[in-house]
Amino acid sequence: MTTVNDNSSEYITNSSSSSSAGLKSLITVIILICVCISGFISRLFSIIRFESVIHEFDPWFNYRSTVYMTDNGFYNFLNWFDDLAWYPLGRIVGGTVFPGLMVTSGAIHWFFHMINIPIHIREICVFLAPIFSGLTALATYLLTKELWSKRAGLFAAAFIAIAPGYSSRSVAGSYDNEAIAIFALIFTYYLWIRSIKTGSIFWSSCTALSYFYMVSAWGGYVFIINLIPVHVGFLLLLGRYSLRLYVSYSIFYILGLILSMQIPFVGFQPVRTSEHMIAAGIFILLQAYTFFDYLYNKLRYVRNIETIFFNLSVIISIIVFAIVVLLTYTGYIAPWSGRFYSLWDTSYAAKHIPIIISVSEHQPTTWTSFFFDLHLLICLYPVGAWFCVKDLNDERVFILLYAVFASYFAGVMIRLMLTLTPCVCILAAIALSKTLDYYADAESSEMVSNFDDSVSICDETENDENNQDLDNNAENIDETDDDDQNFLTSNIKIIVVTCIAMMLLLFIVHCTWITATAYSSPSIVLVSYNSDGTRAIVDDYREAYYWLRQNTPEKARIMSWWDYGYQIAGMSNRTVLVDNNTWNNSHIALVGKAMASNETEAYKIMTMLDVDYILVIFGGVIGFSGDDINKFLWMVRIAEGEHPKDIKEKNYFNENKEYRVDKSGSPILFNCLMYKLCYYRFGELYTDSAQPSGFDRTRSVEIGHKNFDLEHVEEAYTSANWIVRIYRVKKLSNRFQAKDALEKSTSSLSEESFEKNHRKGVILNKPHVKKGTKKSIHRT
Repeated sequence: MTTVNDNSSEYITNSSSSSSAGLKSLITVIILICVCISGFISRLFSIIRFESVIHEFDPWFNYRSTVYMTDNGFYNFLNWFDDLAWYPLGRIVGGTVFPGLMVTSGAIHWFFHMINIPIHIREICVFLAPIFSGLTALATYLLTKELWSKRAGLFAAAFIAIAPGYSSRSVAGSYDNEAIAIFALIFTYYLWIRSIKTGSIFWSSCTALSYFYMVSAWGGYVFIINLIPVHVGFLLLLGRYSLRLYVSYSIFYILGLILSMQIPFVGFQPVRTSEHMIAAGIFILLQAYTFFDYLYNKLRYVRNIETIFFNLSVIISIIVFAIVVLLTYTGYIAPWSGRFYSLWDTSYAAKHIPIIISVSEHQPTTWTSFFFDLHLLICLYPVGAWFCVKDLNDERVFILLYAVFASYFAGVMIRLMLTLTPCVCILAAIALSKTLDYYADAESSEMVSNFDDSVSICDETENDENNQDLDNNAENIDETDDDDQNFLTSNIKIIVVTCIAMMLLLFIVHCTWITATAYSSPSIVLVSYNSDGTRAIVDDYREAYYWLRQNTPEKARIMSWWDYGYQIAGMSNRTVLVDNNTWNNSHIALVGKAMASNETEAYKIMTMLDVDYILVIFGGVIGFSGDDINKFLWMVRIAEGEHPKDIKEKNYFNENKEYRVDKSGSPILFNCLMYKLCYYRFGELYTDSAQPSGFDRTRSVEIGHKNFDLEHVEEAYTSANWIVRIYRVKKLSNRFQAKDALEKSTSSLSEESFEKNHRKGVILNKPHVKKGTKKSIHRT
């Protein structure tokens, strides 16, 4: 009977434990599903408030490329020569883009049509980023679970699903490379942690495959191929070398190197550029370290073997470094790119490559931006890092390195806040999970009370040895103190948990509000609010692009600043001189020179480039600050970099070294093409009843130069709110007259010139031939 009871009790215990584990798994799955749904829904404000439309600038080129690929096939996409871009140079699209985004959307489109669900490719492009936000939350859960615990993983997934730092690039309509790249980034890191924990060839190969997808999706793959080698190097320095580490990194590096070189845009960069040399150096160092470790195990009893191996390691490191320097000096390895230099030296781009610093998302990050995009998480972030330092292992070294490098890069460039956000969510989740382990678990309370009891017993024993007369009094006091301490501890825990819950609610409200107001407005559709609070839609961009599409020749060439190139080609289907690819700085500088020159000099440039129309953005009527007048100084600086003799930035400032458009402005500024195109006929307009005519509401001044005429261009279209202004370039007035005169002169002198230039030649010593007489033949 005793055996039967023991077996039954063991069976009941096992079944209860299995049911408890199953319940936990079910709750985890439900929470993750809710997190994915909430992340998807929170990114639909742009569609609810506006419509299903592609946002910003770069997404329009990605959408246009995706449409071309789905219509013509992937092979034709790789060989596509885009004649609408960079006139007269053009662009080979297949060799200048990361095709992962287009392939992903095309694969989804193909799958839906295979199962007979007709859906337009635009809808897939619009909703791709919200869909991948759910996958990113799952990848963050898996990574955090490997780093700490399942509870921390759930918190991290919930944080990344709604964090504004990630929502800024993943709202509906934001069809950019980052829409899928952040998922690939986090999932690659998760697979890397799995590989170094298991030493499995399978997980290492999966890491390489995920890295290949990341390479095909975004240029930020360089962050992976540098962070993982740095992690390996730090593990070697910390004495945490293992065979698992050797297998994981060796397989990842070899497979990842081969796969990454299959992307046409990447090509041989992994073996020819400085950005990839850290990975190669760590690979060679790891091979040498493994070889020395093998010899050390075989020769550990040899005298001074450790000193010998250390000296050999130093010598090999010096040799490898010298080889890299030599290859860089000879030109086989390309030096660091300008964009990479700008990450280490914040003043480099401003001095040497102004086009980089002219982009708003390349500006340094302000302290308010950290709170704006991360809110509560930025406070929990260092706490989670401290918990990882206190309980260090191989995988937590990785997340700490990730935190250090991502924090630095996010401080240098606001765009890289996107790579910092997942790390902040993970470490904040670890901090919150560790805190709740003590303040919210009943088991932790029992452990603390038991610990206090044991301490009190030890104290009682010491008191008994020293003061035997006070035994009864001490016991009574200890019991009373234990009751009071348990009461205070439980109350404190309730207060702490309540405060945490309230802060999390405020975090949710903040994230929802920021996503809805700051990151869900497409740049091609603006919103203004009337005095009664109602919304007014400003749709000037699309109206102007539609006018271009309907009222200009199919081969018309449009000159504008490079910001609007992708949108013009995507919506108007017209040829542009420059666009957002910015691969040719000299061509952009030439357009900037035309905008900064006077009308006559600009006309020479436009004639050389066969420009038919000019498009400028002007916000002085409604107070739109993102217009070309505010961007004009960057046009001047870029043009000055290529044409320093013709364009000088100081000439566009007044005597007080100020950039002004009022009466105190520079005469050269008043006479340049950009000023005339933006303010043509503006001096006749009253924008405010309390201000004179020609009052610029964006810069809050009355313009200093009014009532001028245009000589070489004429106004073709101005949108309803004057945001988009399009001008037609006049043709040379004497071109056809000269052509007719040339034809008349050619026809009148044709006979004289023919006789004069085509005289009969003379043959010297020409033989004379006498004509003979032909005999008649009589027939009978």
